[in-house]
Amino acid sequence: MSPAVTGMAAGAVLALAALAFGFWGLLLTGLFMGVGAVLGRAAEGRLDLAGVLDALRGKRSSS
Repeated sequence: MSPAVTGMAAGAVLALAALAFGFWGLLLTGLFMGVGAVLGRAAEGRLDLAGVLDALRGKRSSS
């Protein structure tokens, strides 16, 4: 799936959540979509979660 189609699908889901559940439903849906994207990238091997957690804890820098 191309990035444009993925972006349109994400926008459509967020728009429907905003219409159906209001502002807080929109934020919660966006949060869940973000968590799902991170977990999906980790499952594909495109994201190293241990490295991200180490960087957030200050144990490792990007330089």
